[in-house]
Amino acid sequence: MAPLPLFYWGLWSLLIGVGIYCGAILLSIVRLALLQQNLFVGLITKLLWISGFPTTIGILLITVDLAAYFPRQRRGIHRVSPPPRGKPLITIALTAYNDELSIAAAVRDFLSHPLVKRVIVVSNNSKDCTMERAMEAGAITVNEERQGYGHCVYRCLAEAAQWDDTDLIALCEGDMTYRAADLDKFVAYIPHADIVNGTRIVEQLRDYDTQLSTFMYYGNFFAGKLLEAKHLGRGTFTDVGTTYKVMRRDTVTNILRFVQPAINLEFNAHFLDTALRHNFSVVECPVTFHPRVGLSKGGNVNNLRALKVGLRVIWGLTFGWGRLP
Repeated sequence: MAPLPLFYWGLWSLLIGVGIYCGAILLSIVRLALLQQNLFVGLITKLLWISGFPTTIGILLITVDLAAYFPRQRRGIHRVSPPPRGKPLITIALTAYNDELSIAAAVRDFLSHPLVKRVIVVSNNSKDCTMERAMEAGAITVNEERQGYGHCVYRCLAEAAQWDDTDLIALCEGDMTYRAADLDKFVAYIPHADIVNGTRIVEQLRDYDTQLSTFMYYGNFFAGKLLEAKHLGRGTFTDVGTTYKVMRRDTVTNILRFVQPAINLEFNAHFLDTALRHNFSVVECPVTFHPRVGLSKGGNVNNLRALKVGLRVIWGLTFGWGRLP
């Protein structure tokens, strides 16, 4: 049984206490700006007094977690598995939804990599010619009738896991935001983990004109750190929204028993949280990130939609993925 995430709850308690304290300071500044020394005095006093409770509780929970659980959790992740024998072959699984402008180029890019055995494209009821373009480019094409990103990813992994002639499975999108050249990085990292998760957080590897705005960039980083706090000692995480990851085939077969395909745009965060909760090892790998070909249909459409997805991710991490509002 996994230990209670005391550090995670302690962090939230500490943030709430600091937030209340900052609210009191803000009211004090307003009072001074208005030259009204008696304004809000009672409320400010109460807020300062109340802020001490969640702050103290947060510090205690964090201290207990660091002292009791952190050393033991770190011991379990420091292992290096032997690298796959020879050059590992990879089955690529691409999610696609109305991606006819990009899917053919994405398929050809991945098929050109020497380690790629095949490319599977799973269309999620695309209304355009996505499947036809993918097939023409040399991909195996499948349509997932259950609408939603989680259903599409689940079908991708299930289809890829059926091929026992490849050691690894790479999950990605068919919109050309990610490239096959980064597969070499993933292969270098895979001896250290069951799942290698691509991260877009390295500034020098991101194109300037991607759909990942500054708000999304730092919001995603914040969610990554919440995931890290929840599973303290299990790894360093900076990107919960990336769709580019490489896994061992047996890992995919096992983890499909635990994930919930009905979860939509929050599925990648749910996938990582579930993997860590069931003791799969996860390591991040920096990848290049390019401008999208075509229109975005996911959580990066605009900052408002990204905020809604981010709040649902925080809810799932905190209260459970089966209780998403």
